[in-house]
Amino acid sequence: MFKKFAALQWKSFFRSSNFGKSLGLKIVMGFFGFIMLLYLIGAGGGMYFILRKIFPDQNPMWMISQYFIYWILIELFLRYFMQKLPVMDIKPFLTTPVKKSSIAHYILGRSGASIYNLLSLFFFVPFAIVLLIQGYPALNVILWVIAIMAIVLCVNYINLLINKNDKALIVIVGALAVGYALDYFQIFSIKAFFGPIFHALYAYPLTVLVPVLLAVLIYYINFKFLNTKIYLDASLKAKSTVANTSDLAWTKKFGELGTFLQLDLKMIWRNKRTKSQVFISLLFVFYGLIFYTQDIYSDMMPMKAFLGVFMTGIFLSNFGQFIPAWDSSYYSMMMSQNIPLRKYLESKAMLISVSVVVMFLLTIPYVYFGWEALAINLACALYNLGVNIPAILFFGSFNKKRIELDQSPFGNMQGTSATQFLVMLPVLVVPIVLFSIFYYVISFEAAVIVLSVLGIIGFAMKNYLLNLVTEQYRKKKYGMIAGFKEKAS
Repeated sequence: MFKKFAALQWKSFFRSSNFGKSLGLKIVMGFFGFIMLLYLIGAGGGMYFILRKIFPDQNPMWMISQYFIYWILIELFLRYFMQKLPVMDIKPFLTTPVKKSSIAHYILGRSGASIYNLLSLFFFVPFAIVLLIQGYPALNVILWVIAIMAIVLCVNYINLLINKNDKALIVIVGALAVGYALDYFQIFSIKAFFGPIFHALYAYPLTVLVPVLLAVLIYYINFKFLNTKIYLDASLKAKSTVANTSDLAWTKKFGELGTFLQLDLKMIWRNKRTKSQVFISLLFVFYGLIFYTQDIYSDMMPMKAFLGVFMTGIFLSNFGQFIPAWDSSYYSMMMSQNIPLRKYLESKAMLISVSVVVMFLLTIPYVYFGWEALAINLACALYNLGVNIPAILFFGSFNKKRIELDQSPFGNMQGTSATQFLVMLPVLVVPIVLFSIFYYVISFEAAVIVLSVLGIIGFAMKNYLLNLVTEQYRKKKYGMIAGFKEKAS
């Protein structure tokens, strides 16, 4: 039965009407996937020697065991957004003498063979081979790899249970942030607590049974859950749900802008791809820790300017570069109504402006690393508000690629065109170049003042710039409508 299911899925893949149209994109994605696998193999093979060099007095197996808990939490976080749930058109099989259990096992089996699970093999197997070459006991290493793959399967099947649960995502992110903070500020050593637990998987081979049995248990829980959902009448039964809506009444204070703000906020919260942009933006608040904590970057002010523009404008870049493609499914309807285009764009600018202010406030704690960090982040936030917002809205008029909001947010190239690469020039490159010129030619203070003044001037000319952007959208109106109607674009 598994062979028949696999054959049907294979035929469905190649006979899809969109297969030929997106074949080029699949080839490009496959090429980058192959490059990533080579990087993983190289990282896995070199990890032993890297750990030896960084921690010469510590056993590499002990060091990697200490960070294992973070790897599990990061895996869960990334899979929440990246991994698509295993889907299969099961309705035709429900009227045939095919056991529900066979269908459930096939769906879970497909999930177990997911590329996300195989990625771990490309890292840990080369690492294990190096351990064997270095003289580590073969039995311990082999059973350790088996235990790791059992943990990977546990993460995979846990993701199937929590993938639609936003509370679970908050718990994962919270645990990751709290754990890192406790370790970083030396309040409580999470690494020292979990290190011996994961090191036992190598030191005591019999402990391999624990993750294996746990993987079997989580698989069984998933199987029982799926088995209760595979019914033909389940799709025919009218859904009865409690309406849980928010009228966002506070947005009415903004007058005509309030209507557009409500639509944007509801779209962001109700769709996985847009909601992921919010979580990713919040996560990148910690991006500065990678650079501010390293002495090598302490005197590299242009790098700190990049961090300032990037951290305060991450939502501006991720969300703004796809305006108005986020509304592509109903953009033609909006343009056929008596809707003021200027107000539509002004609401987008207001939403992004709020995000820039919020991100700046979240970066204020970086003042711990010096007042220069606060000054740079403030200047970059002003530049984002005054210059980058009008710039990214202007480039949005060239977007003609449709976005389906119900698609997976990662590995999804919908809406991507040359515009997304061109817009990075004014948004990221220009402010860093300006900062660098004035920093090296005059002084740090001059560089900060220039970015701040440009931002203030742009903000003061907001109405004039928005009028220019609005006129540009009017010129491109029918081209965008035609492009957004092409679903296979």
